[in-house]
Amino acid sequence: MPHKATTVRLEPTLQQGLETLSKVLKRPMNQLINEALHDYVSRRSHEVELDLNQTLTALRAYHRRDPGFKVAIASAAKAEAEHGQSDPLDGEVVIGELVDGRVAQETGPVATEIHRLLHG
Repeated sequence: MPHKATTVRLEPTLQQGLETLSKVLKRPMNQLINEALHDYVSRRSHEVELDLNQTLTALRAYHRRDPGFKVAIASAAKAEAEHGQSDPLDGEVVIGELVDGRVAQETGPVATEIHRLLHG
């Protein structure tokens, strides 16, 4: 597959470090960047896969306890009815710092109830 040109902006210290490594290792910066990103994508993909598998396992376990998710649906609807108007994150795009593969954020009462249902 042919390479695709992409523009990125690097922090000055990262740029300097990359230039230094390129000179010392006698390898093009492009090659170093590709290797680094390959390693990062491989590692993060594995972490995301593990997280998704854990979520799937939790859902399957919950489904065995609550076929049809009737209790979950009723609980989520109750939380929405009780707290929907005051939920600070309801319908909002959440932007935050990524911590351990998850967005670190303040959760509202509805999200808290759904998390409790999924993770026990």
